[in-house]
Amino acid sequence: MQGSETGLLKPMRLWGLFGVFLLCLGGNVSGQGTVKGFVTAEKDGAPVLFAAVVLEGTTFGVSTDTEGYYSLSKVPAGTYTLVVSSVEYSLQRTEVVVLDNKVVTRNVVMEAGLIELENAVISTERGEQLNTVRMSVESIQPSDIKRIPSLGGTPDLVQVLQTLPGFVSTGDQGGQLYIRGGSPVQNKVLLDGMIIYNAFHSIGLFSVFDTDIISNADIYTGGFSGRYGGRISSIMDISTRSGSLAGLSGRIGASPFGSKLLIEGPLGKRNERGGGTSFILSGKRSYLEQSSKLFYSYIDEDGLPFNFTDLYGKITFAGGAGSRLSLFGFSFSDDVSYQALSNLDWTNVGGGGQFIVVPAGSAVLMKGNFASSRYRIDLKEDGLPDRYSQVNGFNFGLDFKYVLGDNEARYGIQAVGLRTDFRTFNALGVAVEQAENTTELAGVLRLQVPEWPMDFQPFHSNSVLQFTGQI
Repeated sequence: MQGSETGLLKPMRLWGLFGVFLLCLGGNVSGQGTVKGFVTAEKDGAPVLFAAVVLEGTTFGVSTDTEGYYSLSKVPAGTYTLVVSSVEYSLQRTEVVVLDNKVVTRNVVMEAGLIELENAVISTERGEQLNTVRMSVESIQPSDIKRIPSLGGTPDLVQVLQTLPGFVSTGDQGGQLYIRGGSPVQNKVLLDGMIIYNAFHSIGLFSVFDTDIISNADIYTGGFSGRYGGRISSIMDISTRSGSLAGLSGRIGASPFGSKLLIEGPLGKRNERGGGTSFILSGKRSYLEQSSKLFYSYIDEDGLPFNFTDLYGKITFAGGAGSRLSLFGFSFSDDVSYQALSNLDWTNVGGGGQFIVVPAGSAVLMKGNFASSRYRIDLKEDGLPDRYSQVNGFNFGLDFKYVLGDNEARYGIQAVGLRTDFRTFNALGVAVEQAENTTELAGVLRLQVPEWPMDFQPFHSNSVLQFTGQI
Protein backbone atom coordinates (compact mmCIF):
# COMPACT_ATOMS: atom_id res chain seq x y z
CA MET A 1 0.00 0.00 0.00
CA GLN A 2 2.84 2.34 0.81
CA GLY A 3 4.45 1.70 -2.58
CA SER A 4 1.16 2.49 -4.31
CA GLU A 5 0.89 5.84 -2.55
CA THR A 6 4.46 6.71 -3.48
CA GLY A 7 3.73 5.97 -7.13
CA LEU A 8 0.79 8.37 -7.02
CA LEU A 9 2.64 11.09 -5.16
CA LYS A 10 5.43 11.37 -7.71
CA PRO A 11 3.29 12.56 -10.67
CA MET A 12 1.20 14.67 -8.29
CA ARG A 13 4.37 16.39 -7.09
CA LEU A 14 5.49 17.11 -10.68
CA TRP A 15 2.13 18.60 -11.59
CA GLY A 16 2.22 20.53 -8.33
CA LEU A 17 5.55 22.07 -9.30
CA PHE A 18 4.15 23.01 -12.70
CA GLY A 19 1.12 24.59 -11.04
CA VAL A 20 3.29 26.64 -8.72
CA PHE A 21 5.32 27.82 -11.73
CA LEU A 22 2.16 29.00 -13.45
CA LEU A 23 1.18 30.86 -10.30
CA CYS A 24 4.63 32.47 -10.23
CA LEU A 25 4.17 33.55 -13.83
CA GLY A 26 0.66 34.76 -13.38
CA GLY A 27 1.05 36.38 -9.99
CA ASN A 28 1.32 40.12 -9.65
CA VAL A 29 0.83 40.78 -13.36
CA SER A 30 -1.90 43.39 -12.89
CA GLY A 31 -0.62 46.86 -13.72
CA GLN A 32 2.42 45.49 -15.54
CA GLY A 33 3.38 45.14 -19.19
CA THR A 34 5.95 43.66 -21.54
CA VAL A 35 8.41 45.24 -23.96
CA LYS A 36 9.81 42.98 -26.68
CA GLY A 37 11.43 43.28 -30.07
CA PHE A 38 14.43 42.63 -32.28
CA VAL A 39 17.74 44.47 -32.47
CA THR A 40 19.22 44.62 -35.98
CA ALA A 41 22.09 46.37 -37.75
CA GLU A 42 21.22 49.33 -39.95
CA LYS A 43 23.77 48.44 -42.64
CA ASP A 44 22.70 44.93 -43.59
CA GLY A 45 19.71 44.08 -41.40
CA ALA A 46 21.59 41.33 -39.55
CA PRO A 47 20.54 40.56 -35.95
CA VAL A 48 22.77 42.04 -33.26
CA LEU A 49 23.74 39.22 -30.93
CA PHE A 50 24.18 39.62 -27.17
CA ALA A 51 23.44 43.37 -27.10
CA ALA A 52 22.52 44.85 -23.71
CA VAL A 53 18.91 46.11 -23.53
CA VAL A 54 17.88 48.03 -20.39
CA LEU A 55 15.23 50.44 -19.20
CA GLU A 56 17.21 53.46 -18.01
CA GLY A 57 16.99 54.13 -14.30
CA THR A 58 15.54 50.70 -13.49
CA THR A 59 16.78 47.18 -12.80
CA PHE A 60 15.09 45.79 -15.92
CA GLY A 61 17.67 44.53 -18.39
CA VAL A 62 18.44 41.59 -20.67
CA SER A 63 20.74 40.52 -23.51
CA THR A 64 19.54 39.72 -27.02
CA ASP A 65 19.72 36.09 -28.11
CA THR A 66 21.20 34.62 -31.29
CA GLU A 67 18.22 35.97 -33.26
CA GLY A 68 18.61 39.49 -31.86
CA TYR A 69 15.42 39.04 -29.82
CA TYR A 70 14.81 40.52 -26.37
CA SER A 71 11.88 40.54 -23.93
CA LEU A 72 11.42 42.66 -20.79
CA SER A 73 8.37 41.62 -18.81
CA LYS A 74 6.64 42.46 -15.51
CA VAL A 75 7.44 46.14 -16.15
CA PRO A 76 5.23 48.58 -14.20
CA ALA A 77 3.10 50.84 -16.39
CA GLY A 78 4.78 54.12 -17.28
CA THR A 79 7.09 55.91 -19.72
CA TYR A 80 10.70 54.72 -19.97
CA THR A 81 13.86 55.22 -22.01
CA LEU A 82 14.97 52.01 -23.68
CA VAL A 83 18.78 51.91 -24.00
CA VAL A 84 20.49 49.40 -26.31
CA SER A 85 24.28 49.06 -26.38
CA SER A 86 26.81 46.87 -28.13
CA VAL A 87 30.55 47.24 -28.51
CA GLU A 88 30.42 47.42 -32.31
CA TYR A 89 27.51 49.88 -32.52
CA SER A 90 26.55 53.32 -31.31
CA LEU A 91 24.36 53.62 -28.24
CA GLN A 92 20.66 53.81 -29.11
CA ARG A 93 17.97 55.44 -26.94
CA THR A 94 14.26 55.36 -27.61
CA GLU A 95 11.19 56.21 -25.58
CA VAL A 96 8.71 53.45 -24.84
CA VAL A 97 5.32 53.64 -23.12
CA VAL A 98 4.35 50.55 -21.13
CA LEU A 99 0.64 49.98 -20.61
CA ASP A 100 -1.19 47.78 -18.13
CA ASN A 101 -1.40 44.15 -19.29
CA LYS A 102 -0.19 45.06 -22.78
CA VAL A 103 2.71 43.82 -24.91
CA VAL A 104 4.65 46.61 -26.60
CA THR A 105 6.82 45.74 -29.62
CA ARG A 106 9.82 48.02 -30.09
CA ASN A 107 12.41 47.03 -32.70
CA VAL A 108 15.74 48.85 -32.55
CA VAL A 109 18.11 49.50 -35.46
CA MET A 110 21.76 49.94 -34.51
CA GLU A 111 24.16 52.23 -36.34
CA ALA A 112 27.78 51.22 -36.81
CA GLY A 113 30.18 52.78 -34.33
CA LEU A 114 31.87 52.30 -30.99
CA ILE A 115 30.38 53.11 -27.61
CA GLU A 116 32.44 55.23 -25.23
CA LEU A 117 32.91 53.61 -21.85
CA GLU A 118 32.90 55.80 -18.78
CA ASN A 119 34.78 55.17 -15.53
CA ALA A 120 32.44 52.50 -14.26
CA VAL A 121 32.41 48.75 -14.00
CA ILE A 122 29.15 46.97 -14.76
CA SER A 123 28.96 43.23 -14.27
CA THR A 124 26.08 40.83 -14.84
CA GLU A 125 28.11 37.78 -13.91
CA ARG A 126 26.42 37.38 -10.53
CA GLY A 127 22.95 37.59 -12.02
CA GLU A 128 23.87 35.18 -14.80
CA GLN A 129 25.20 32.69 -12.27
CA LEU A 130 21.87 32.83 -10.42
CA ASN A 131 19.57 32.66 -13.41
CA THR A 132 21.44 30.71 -16.11
CA VAL A 133 22.96 27.25 -16.30
CA ARG A 134 26.15 27.47 -18.41
CA MET A 135 27.78 24.15 -17.56
CA SER A 136 30.18 22.86 -20.22
CA VAL A 137 29.01 25.32 -22.88
CA GLU A 138 31.16 27.26 -25.34
CA SER A 139 29.67 29.93 -27.61
CA ILE A 140 31.88 30.47 -30.66
CA GLN A 141 31.55 33.30 -33.17
CA PRO A 142 33.47 33.97 -36.41
CA SER A 143 35.75 36.46 -34.66
CA ASP A 144 36.76 33.72 -32.20
CA ILE A 145 37.57 31.31 -35.04
CA LYS A 146 39.79 33.83 -36.78
CA ARG A 147 41.86 34.41 -33.63
CA ILE A 148 43.07 30.80 -33.60
CA PRO A 149 46.24 30.10 -35.66
CA SER A 150 45.08 28.20 -38.73
CA LEU A 151 46.66 25.70 -41.07
CA GLY A 152 47.30 27.13 -44.51
CA GLY A 153 45.87 30.49 -43.46
CA THR A 154 42.27 29.22 -43.61
CA PRO A 155 40.36 29.54 -40.29
CA ASP A 156 38.04 26.62 -39.63
CA LEU A 157 35.69 25.59 -36.84
CA VAL A 158 37.27 22.15 -36.41
CA GLN A 159 40.63 23.75 -35.58
CA VAL A 160 38.97 25.75 -32.79
CA LEU A 161 37.22 22.66 -31.41
CA GLN A 162 40.54 20.86 -31.05
CA THR A 163 41.72 23.55 -28.63
CA LEU A 164 38.77 23.04 -26.25
CA PRO A 165 39.10 20.82 -23.16
CA GLY A 166 38.01 17.23 -23.71
CA PHE A 167 38.27 17.30 -27.54
CA VAL A 168 40.56 14.73 -29.14
CA SER A 169 41.11 14.41 -32.89
CA THR A 170 42.09 11.20 -34.64
CA GLY A 171 44.84 13.07 -36.50
CA ASP A 172 45.35 14.35 -40.00
CA GLN A 173 43.53 11.39 -41.58
CA GLY A 174 40.19 10.36 -40.20
CA GLY A 175 38.03 13.42 -39.64
CA GLN A 176 36.57 12.25 -36.31
CA LEU A 177 36.34 13.91 -32.91
CA TYR A 178 36.24 12.09 -29.59
CA ILE A 179 34.71 14.33 -26.95
CA ARG A 180 35.07 13.49 -23.26
CA GLY A 181 35.61 9.82 -24.03
CA GLY A 182 32.51 9.37 -26.16
CA SER A 183 32.53 7.79 -29.60
CA PRO A 184 32.14 10.00 -32.72
CA VAL A 185 28.58 8.75 -33.34
CA GLN A 186 27.55 10.24 -29.98
CA ASN A 187 28.28 13.78 -31.23
CA LYS A 188 25.22 15.55 -32.65
CA VAL A 189 25.82 18.33 -35.18
CA LEU A 190 23.01 20.72 -36.10
CA LEU A 191 23.19 23.23 -38.95
CA ASP A 192 20.27 25.67 -38.82
CA GLY A 193 18.30 22.97 -37.03
CA MET A 194 19.18 20.22 -39.53
CA ILE A 195 21.05 17.10 -38.42
CA ILE A 196 24.42 16.78 -40.20
CA TYR A 197 25.63 13.18 -40.18
CA ASN A 198 29.25 13.95 -41.08
CA ALA A 199 30.58 17.45 -40.48
CA PHE A 200 34.31 16.79 -40.90
CA HIS A 201 36.35 15.87 -43.95
CA SER A 202 38.59 12.84 -44.11
CA ILE A 203 41.81 14.83 -43.89
CA GLY A 204 40.74 15.92 -40.39
CA LEU A 205 41.76 19.57 -40.77
CA PHE A 206 38.57 21.04 -42.19
CA SER A 207 34.85 21.00 -41.46
CA VAL A 208 32.03 21.39 -43.97
CA PHE A 209 31.19 24.86 -42.57
CA ASP A 210 32.39 28.10 -44.10
CA THR A 211 33.60 30.43 -41.34
CA ASP A 212 32.29 33.48 -43.21
CA ILE A 213 28.66 32.34 -43.04
CA ILE A 214 28.61 31.21 -39.40
CA SER A 215 26.59 33.44 -37.10
CA ASN A 216 27.06 31.53 -33.84
CA ALA A 217 28.05 28.05 -32.68
CA ASP A 218 27.04 26.70 -29.27
CA ILE A 219 29.12 23.69 -28.23
CA TYR A 220 27.72 21.59 -25.36
CA THR A 221 29.98 18.94 -23.84
CA GLY A 222 27.78 18.20 -20.86
CA GLY A 223 24.63 19.31 -19.06
CA PHE A 224 22.74 20.00 -22.29
CA SER A 225 18.96 20.15 -22.40
CA GLY A 226 16.78 17.16 -23.14
CA ARG A 227 15.39 19.00 -26.17
CA TYR A 228 18.49 17.99 -28.13
CA GLY A 229 18.08 14.29 -27.41
CA GLY A 230 19.56 11.37 -29.28
CA ARG A 231 23.20 11.84 -28.21
CA ILE A 232 25.13 11.56 -24.96
CA SER A 233 28.58 12.98 -25.78
CA SER A 234 28.21 16.48 -27.21
CA ILE A 235 25.96 18.86 -29.12
CA MET A 236 27.20 21.31 -31.77
CA ASP A 237 24.40 23.76 -32.56
CA ILE A 238 25.58 25.92 -35.48
CA SER A 239 23.61 28.81 -36.98
CA THR A 240 24.37 30.55 -40.26
CA ARG A 241 23.70 34.20 -40.98
CA SER A 242 21.41 35.62 -43.60
CA GLY A 243 22.63 37.52 -46.63
CA SER A 244 23.29 41.23 -46.40
CA LEU A 245 20.57 43.71 -47.31
CA ALA A 246 23.14 46.48 -47.84
CA GLY A 247 24.05 45.52 -51.41
CA LEU A 248 25.70 42.91 -53.57
CA SER A 249 29.11 41.85 -52.27
CA GLY A 250 31.47 38.92 -52.46
CA ARG A 251 34.67 37.43 -51.12
CA ILE A 252 37.35 35.19 -52.65
CA GLY A 253 40.03 33.32 -50.74
CA ALA A 254 42.79 30.86 -51.54
CA SER A 255 45.38 28.85 -49.63
CA PRO A 256 47.76 25.94 -50.33
CA PHE A 257 44.88 23.60 -49.45
CA GLY A 258 41.97 25.06 -51.43
CA SER A 259 39.89 28.05 -52.48
CA LYS A 260 36.55 29.55 -51.46
CA LEU A 261 33.96 31.94 -52.84
CA LEU A 262 31.11 33.80 -51.14
CA ILE A 263 28.41 35.97 -52.74
CA GLU A 264 25.57 37.72 -50.91
CA GLY A 265 23.12 40.52 -51.40
CA PRO A 266 19.47 41.62 -51.46
CA LEU A 267 16.76 40.40 -53.81
CA GLY A 268 14.77 43.55 -54.40
CA LYS A 269 14.49 46.62 -52.20
CA ARG A 270 14.17 46.80 -48.43
CA ASN A 271 10.64 47.55 -47.27
CA GLU A 272 9.65 50.55 -45.18
CA ARG A 273 9.87 48.56 -41.94
CA GLY A 274 13.48 47.48 -42.55
CA GLY A 275 12.78 43.96 -43.80
CA GLY A 276 13.48 42.43 -47.18
CA THR A 277 14.66 39.38 -49.08
CA SER A 278 18.32 38.40 -49.24
CA PHE A 279 20.51 35.52 -50.39
CA ILE A 280 23.91 34.10 -49.54
CA LEU A 281 25.93 31.52 -51.50
CA SER A 282 29.11 29.88 -50.31
CA GLY A 283 31.45 27.37 -51.94
CA LYS A 284 34.70 25.67 -50.92
CA ARG A 285 36.88 23.42 -53.06
CA SER A 286 40.15 21.75 -52.14
CA TYR A 287 42.99 21.14 -54.56
CA LEU A 288 45.32 19.43 -52.13
CA GLU A 289 45.80 16.51 -54.50
CA GLN A 290 47.32 18.90 -57.03
CA SER A 291 49.13 21.37 -54.71
CA SER A 292 50.68 18.61 -52.58
CA LYS A 293 52.78 17.53 -55.56
CA LEU A 294 54.50 20.89 -55.29
CA PHE A 295 54.47 21.59 -51.55
CA TYR A 296 54.61 18.07 -50.12
CA SER A 297 56.49 16.06 -52.74
CA TYR A 298 58.63 14.57 -49.97
CA ILE A 299 55.54 12.73 -48.69
CA ASP A 300 54.21 11.37 -51.96
CA GLU A 301 55.30 12.34 -55.47
CA ASP A 302 51.83 11.45 -56.79
CA GLY A 303 50.14 13.87 -54.38
CA LEU A 304 47.90 13.39 -51.37
CA PRO A 305 44.60 11.63 -52.16
CA PHE A 306 42.22 14.07 -50.42
CA ASN A 307 39.62 16.28 -52.11
CA PHE A 308 36.37 17.87 -50.97
CA THR A 309 33.69 20.27 -52.19
CA ASP A 310 31.24 22.18 -49.96
CA LEU A 311 28.31 24.22 -51.31
CA TYR A 312 25.71 26.10 -49.26
CA GLY A 313 22.94 28.52 -50.20
CA LYS A 314 20.29 30.38 -48.22
CA ILE A 315 17.39 32.72 -49.00
CA THR A 316 15.79 34.76 -46.21
CA PHE A 317 12.43 36.54 -46.28
CA ALA A 318 12.42 39.01 -43.39
CA GLY A 319 9.44 41.04 -42.23
CA GLY A 320 9.91 44.35 -40.50
CA ALA A 321 8.26 43.12 -37.28
CA GLY A 322 10.86 40.38 -36.77
CA SER A 323 9.08 37.40 -38.30
CA ARG A 324 11.08 35.71 -41.03
CA LEU A 325 11.47 32.57 -43.10
CA SER A 326 14.77 31.10 -44.29
CA LEU A 327 15.16 28.36 -46.92
CA PHE A 328 18.53 26.68 -47.40
CA GLY A 329 20.19 23.87 -49.30
CA PHE A 330 23.62 22.26 -49.21
CA SER A 331 25.88 19.71 -50.87
CA PHE A 332 28.96 18.42 -49.03
CA SER A 333 31.22 15.79 -50.57
CA ASP A 334 34.49 14.10 -49.74
CA ASP A 335 36.74 12.04 -52.02
CA VAL A 336 39.65 9.90 -50.90
CA SER A 337 41.37 8.02 -53.72
CA TYR A 338 44.21 5.67 -52.87
CA GLN A 339 45.72 4.97 -56.25
CA ALA A 340 45.41 1.37 -57.43
CA LEU A 341 43.88 0.43 -54.06
CA SER A 342 40.48 1.91 -53.23
CA ASN A 343 38.17 4.91 -53.46
CA LEU A 344 36.24 6.12 -50.41
CA ASP A 345 33.65 8.78 -51.16
CA TRP A 346 30.84 10.30 -49.14
CA THR A 347 28.18 12.84 -50.03
CA ASN A 348 25.70 14.73 -47.89
CA VAL A 349 22.95 16.68 -49.65
CA GLY A 350 19.78 18.19 -48.32
CA GLY A 351 17.66 21.24 -47.71
CA GLY A 352 15.19 22.74 -45.32
CA GLY A 353 14.06 25.88 -43.64
CA GLN A 354 13.63 27.83 -40.43
CA PHE A 355 10.96 30.30 -39.42
CA ILE A 356 10.34 32.74 -36.60
CA VAL A 357 6.85 33.96 -35.79
CA VAL A 358 6.27 36.91 -33.46
CA PRO A 359 2.53 37.06 -32.65
CA ALA A 360 1.28 40.62 -32.17
CA GLY A 361 0.24 41.38 -28.62
CA SER A 362 1.82 38.21 -27.21
CA ALA A 363 5.01 37.65 -25.23
CA VAL A 364 5.55 34.22 -26.85
CA LEU A 365 8.27 33.70 -29.46
CA MET A 366 7.74 30.72 -31.77
CA LYS A 367 10.56 29.11 -33.74
CA GLY A 368 10.41 26.16 -36.08
CA ASN A 369 12.57 24.14 -38.43
CA PHE A 370 12.10 21.46 -41.07
CA ALA A 371 14.69 19.62 -43.14
CA SER A 372 15.46 16.52 -45.17
CA SER A 373 18.83 15.10 -46.18
CA ARG A 374 20.68 12.09 -47.58
CA TYR A 375 24.13 10.90 -46.44
CA ARG A 376 25.89 8.11 -48.35
CA ILE A 377 29.33 6.47 -48.14
CA ASP A 378 30.72 4.35 -50.99
CA LEU A 379 33.79 2.14 -50.82
CA LYS A 380 35.21 0.68 -54.03
CA GLU A 381 38.17 -1.70 -54.00
CA ASP A 382 39.79 -3.49 -56.89
CA GLY A 383 38.65 -7.09 -57.13
CA LEU A 384 35.96 -6.75 -54.44
CA PRO A 385 32.23 -5.98 -54.60
CA ASP A 386 31.23 -2.37 -53.93
CA ARG A 387 30.06 -1.49 -50.43
CA TYR A 388 27.91 1.40 -49.28
CA SER A 389 26.07 2.80 -46.28
CA GLN A 390 23.26 5.37 -46.52
CA VAL A 391 21.03 7.42 -44.23
CA ASN A 392 17.93 9.24 -45.46
CA GLY A 393 16.50 11.46 -42.77
CA PHE A 394 14.11 14.24 -41.97
CA ASN A 395 13.50 16.33 -38.88
CA PHE A 396 10.86 18.81 -37.81
CA GLY A 397 10.55 20.88 -34.68
CA LEU A 398 8.58 23.64 -32.98
CA ASP A 399 9.96 25.61 -30.05
CA PHE A 400 8.08 28.16 -27.93
CA LYS A 401 9.67 30.61 -25.52
CA TYR A 402 7.75 32.60 -22.92
CA VAL A 403 9.50 35.02 -20.56
CA LEU A 404 7.90 36.79 -17.61
CA GLY A 405 10.42 38.67 -15.50
CA ASP A 406 13.15 36.26 -14.42
CA ASN A 407 10.82 33.31 -15.01
CA GLU A 408 11.05 31.44 -18.28
CA ALA A 409 9.20 28.58 -19.92
CA ARG A 410 10.39 26.78 -23.05
CA TYR A 411 8.39 23.99 -24.56
CA GLY A 412 8.28 22.27 -27.90
CA ILE A 413 8.09 19.12 -29.96
CA GLN A 414 10.59 17.34 -32.20
CA ALA A 415 10.16 14.65 -34.84
CA VAL A 416 13.04 12.76 -36.46
CA GLY A 417 12.75 10.06 -39.10
CA LEU A 418 15.57 7.85 -40.41
CA ARG A 419 15.94 5.20 -43.05
CA THR A 420 19.27 3.39 -42.85
CA ASP A 421 20.48 1.16 -45.65
CA PHE A 422 23.80 -0.61 -46.11
CA ARG A 423 25.39 -3.30 -48.22
CA THR A 424 28.57 -5.27 -47.56
CA PHE A 425 29.75 -8.89 -47.90
CA ASN A 426 30.98 -11.63 -45.61
CA ALA A 427 34.14 -13.74 -45.73
CA LEU A 428 32.57 -16.01 -48.37
CA GLY A 429 31.79 -13.09 -50.64
CA VAL A 430 28.04 -13.31 -50.03
CA ALA A 431 26.30 -9.94 -50.05
CA VAL A 432 24.79 -8.76 -46.77
CA GLU A 433 22.10 -6.08 -46.97
CA GLN A 434 19.82 -4.46 -44.41
CA ALA A 435 17.36 -1.57 -44.42
CA GLU A 436 15.54 -0.18 -41.40
CA ASN A 437 13.18 2.69 -40.64
CA THR A 438 13.18 4.60 -37.38
CA THR A 439 10.96 7.43 -36.14
CA GLU A 440 11.44 9.46 -32.99
CA LEU A 441 8.87 11.79 -31.41
CA ALA A 442 9.77 13.93 -28.41
CA GLY A 443 8.25 16.67 -26.31
CA VAL A 444 10.18 18.93 -23.97
CA LEU A 445 9.08 21.31 -21.21
CA ARG A 446 11.70 23.44 -19.45
CA LEU A 447 10.75 25.71 -16.53
CA GLN A 448 13.13 28.18 -14.94
CA VAL A 449 12.05 30.00 -11.79
CA PRO A 450 14.93 31.81 -10.00
CA GLU A 451 12.90 32.60 -6.90
CA TRP A 452 10.19 30.24 -5.72
CA PRO A 453 7.78 31.25 -2.94
CA MET A 454 9.47 31.13 0.47
CA ASP A 455 7.16 28.36 1.71
CA PHE A 456 7.84 26.17 -1.34
CA GLN A 457 11.48 25.47 -2.22
CA PRO A 458 11.55 22.21 -4.23
CA PHE A 459 15.30 22.19 -4.81
CA HIS A 460 17.05 25.51 -4.23
CA SER A 461 16.54 29.22 -4.87
CA ASN A 462 17.37 28.87 -8.56
CA SER A 463 15.36 25.92 -9.85
CA VAL A 464 15.29 24.60 -13.39
CA LEU A 465 12.82 21.80 -14.08
CA GLN A 466 12.89 19.75 -17.26
CA PHE A 467 10.37 17.18 -18.45
CA THR A 468 11.26 15.17 -21.54
CA GLY A 469 9.20 12.49 -23.19
CA GLN A 470 10.39 10.47 -26.17
CA ILE A 471 8.90 7.69 -28.26
